[in-house]
Amino acid sequence: MSKASSTVPSETPKDGDRANLSRTFKYLLGTQFLSRGIPFIFNSWIVRHLTQEDYAVYAVQFHLFVTCVLFLSREGFRRACMRADIKFEGASAKDNAALLKVAWMSFPLGVVITIAGCVFVFWWQGLQHSDPYAQAILINGFACILELLAEPLYILSQTLFLLKLRLVVETLATFSRCVTMYILILNLTNMEKGIVFALSQAAYGACIFLGYWSYFLLFRAYRSSDLIPFSFCRLGHMMNFDKQLSNMCMLFTLQSFRKLILQEGEKIVLVWLDTPYNQAVYGLVDKLGSLVVRLVFLPFEESSYSTFARSASGQSPNKSKNLGRRLTEALKLVLLIGLVFLAFGPSYSYCLIRLLYGQKWSDGEASTALRYYCLYIIVLAMNGTSEAFLHAVATENQLKRSNNSLLVFSLIYVALNVLLIRSVGAIGLILANSLNMILRIIYSAIFIKHFFQESSSFSFCSCLPSGWTILLLSGVATLISEKVFLDRENFWSSFFIHFCIGFAFFCTSAFVIYRRERPFINKIIRFRDHSD
Repeated sequence: MSKASSTVPSETPKDGDRANLSRTFKYLLGTQFLSRGIPFIFNSWIVRHLTQEDYAVYAVQFHLFVTCVLFLSREGFRRACMRADIKFEGASAKDNAALLKVAWMSFPLGVVITIAGCVFVFWWQGLQHSDPYAQAILINGFACILELLAEPLYILSQTLFLLKLRLVVETLATFSRCVTMYILILNLTNMEKGIVFALSQAAYGACIFLGYWSYFLLFRAYRSSDLIPFSFCRLGHMMNFDKQLSNMCMLFTLQSFRKLILQEGEKIVLVWLDTPYNQAVYGLVDKLGSLVVRLVFLPFEESSYSTFARSASGQSPNKSKNLGRRLTEALKLVLLIGLVFLAFGPSYSYCLIRLLYGQKWSDGEASTALRYYCLYIIVLAMNGTSEAFLHAVATENQLKRSNNSLLVFSLIYVALNVLLIRSVGAIGLILANSLNMILRIIYSAIFIKHFFQESSSFSFCSCLPSGWTILLLSGVATLISEKVFLDRENFWSSFFIHFCIGFAFFCTSAFVIYRRERPFINKIIRFRDHSD
């Protein structure tokens, strides 16, 4: 009998720490900081070495292909399996096998979606196998297959709260992708850039695959039969899986099709209708503007979902009170961060583009698009946390109604994208995104209000951080500073004055907010001092 077949030791916190939002957020923030921060630094270099057409392929077209394939293949399984009632401490091989049998269903689904995606791109672009773009698409498809082979182990590691494993694996994979691209661009200048981008993505997928499999086989003493808990020779054994969990996976997977349109619909419309230049502009702004989303809001949404799901699955008499308190804290934090970007982002967008990518990009549409993106960040933050709560606590029927609402929002969203991209270009996509997020926030808010209608443990007013008015006043002051002091022809000297004014208002706002929200901020800072 393998070591995995007995009780499996876990690196998880104690039972009192299971719903520890702060601890989960800390590791996911570290993961995103390294896996997104490294490409951000690298992106500042690559933008200066690529044409606008090549950057559009890198930042929009290939990104869209890989995201669509992976999101449709695995998102539903990730959501559903995190709701599974698997014990963190003392998880048995039987518990793990039940989870893995369902998690492995993501692989054949992913293979079908990958093949379908490649066929669609070949048909749409009229490609031949000898075309460099076609070869790059096939390599990207292979990279997706490598990641999907590791997906069941990723789900197992997240369920067991092996957060450090994800931190290490994704950091190494990201570093491998960046180094591969850097070496190929510098040393093989004649190689098609599409092939370079695809090979770097394959390096990322290979590291994800090797990282998870190596950890469970070498360091956790699992056997391959434990990680692939079914026999291909026994059809009845293969069909013996958790029907309820698999049905939930399928429900979330169907929802992911609609959610994908909402999440990536603007890129689909952009590739379909717009020019490579506007694709490059939007890709640049999206990678820069969404950095805060990837570094902070994405891990926070994941940790919030995990926390809400675990809290909702318990039988504590104070379950409603605890859920209300955690939802209040989560919304207050994302609102605080979003208000900071709303206050200071628009007046410093031009400066940031100019410093990172040069005057060629800052004097075009990119800086204006980034201003609007700063307004989009706050609604994106609110939507992520509110939907995480809905998906974590909703019943199956409520999730089905949510799916239907997403379908309606998807149609409205696509229509807005098509209309606005023709009139205002990349900025139109950001406006369409913002309106879509507002509709989804309203739907989630109605659900939350109904959920807590018999309890006083939650109110939306309590989510608004104290001192929000000082942030809005700071935003007005820095916009005036930009108009009065910033001179694009005499950039460096005028930028110093503009920066000092913004820094003074930022420090003032931080001081006022800390004075008014000291207990809350201290709780966020001291991760390890709180059990919930």
